[in-house]
Amino acid sequence: MNRQEAEEPSTTDKNCTTKQEQEQVSDMSAIPVAMDKVAAAALRSVLQRVSQAAEKAGRGSQQIRVVAVSKTKPVSLIKQLYDVGHRCFGENYAQEFIEKAPQLPEDIEWHFIGNLQSNKVKPLLASVPNLDMVESVDDEKIANHLDRAVGNLGRKPLKVLVQVNTSGEESKSGVEPSGCVELAKHVIQSCTNLQFCGLMTIGMLDYTSTPENFKALANCRSEVCKALGIPEEQCELSMGMSNDFEQAIEMGSTNVRIGSTIFGPREYPKKK
Repeated sequence: MNRQEAEEPSTTDKNCTTKQEQEQVSDMSAIPVAMDKVAAAALRSVLQRVSQAAEKAGRGSQQIRVVAVSKTKPVSLIKQLYDVGHRCFGENYAQEFIEKAPQLPEDIEWHFIGNLQSNKVKPLLASVPNLDMVESVDDEKIANHLDRAVGNLGRKPLKVLVQVNTSGEESKSGVEPSGCVELAKHVIQSCTNLQFCGLMTIGMLDYTSTPENFKALANCRSEVCKALGIPEEQCELSMGMSNDFEQAIEMGSTNVRIGSTIFGPREYPKKK
């Protein structure tokens, strides 16, 4: 599904067990104040780098959303970043998300960026009323499940991005570039409770194809917008993570997903 790094789910995420997720949540107790300060400083540094990359590309920093990806990190650390003014956070694992979100302020703008199994759709939407966007819609089935659940819960339309597999790796989720127009069309025409907002991609683990992946997603946007009559400025590009977000911004990203650069290395539960 993605790179083996903080801001994205691992290649085993498709079958992530509830037990594993519960172990992750159980470890999310209080965190040292010193680490809080480090994370706040790291966030400020990231925001400054985003601003500089945007300026270099002739864009305004307000055009780029920074999603602080907090998977495996404690509620107390998320709250500390919330207290210094950040509002947009992302999670990868549904069960962990369901446990953490109710403990945090309701005005957080949550993004779900991991592989979402059908049986987790309703619990996730019911538990996280302030879920603002699902970035990982990769087939019609999950789009339909989200659409029905949003309607049944009486929620306002849910923003979604279509995930595109631009690297061609079998380990990753995402529709093939050749299928992105049809999936976007399905969301727009058949899923009245969803709001199509753009496209998302995850680059290769070693970053060797980063420019090609970003260029491929931009090409997909052009095709989708042309086919569906959408202005390109209304179609987001979610691309760029800790090690390549500046390049992503220069190549048109509107949404970068930053995990380890803000929060530090992930702390996965040790296998017993």
